[in-house]
Amino acid sequence: MSAPPRLLIKVLDAGIDPPSYAHAGDAGLDLRTAVDLRLPPGHRHIVPTGIAIAVPTGYVGFVVPRSGLAARNGLGIVNAPGTIDAGYRGEIKVIVINHDADHDIHLARGDRIAQLVVIPVSSVIVETVQDLPESQRGTEGLGSTGGIAQWDTSLRKER
Repeated sequence: MSAPPRLLIKVLDAGIDPPSYAHAGDAGLDLRTAVDLRLPPGHRHIVPTGIAIAVPTGYVGFVVPRSGLAARNGLGIVNAPGTIDAGYRGEIKVIVINHDADHDIHLARGDRIAQLVVIPVSSVIVETVQDLPESQRGTEGLGSTGGIAQWDTSLRKER
């Protein structure tokens, strides 16, 4: 078995802990906020994390929500997953949103606000063609496999 790739981390704010796994075997490294923040219902904010990283070539970093914050407080990530390409070297920032209809979310400097998952990616050769190969699914999309009891009929394709 080969050694896992190295994720290089530059701490930009000495008061913030670098990303770390909460438990052995976890997929996501915890990212922390470098600022205190009050987020009213329905509002979003770009939150600095106080760190920069060098994702290894052939990998991508995805910034994803923390399930506990989402369930308890309604904190989400607007562009989840946020993509960190291997060539990016700036500060990691997380675009958070308060989905709770009634309550502010208060984040304190150092709070864990998101997770960073680093996974391998493949590059592809882009080729423009006149027709795509046939498939069993074809062009069926949104809700075509069912599973939603109350589906908005305005989105259904007429058959």
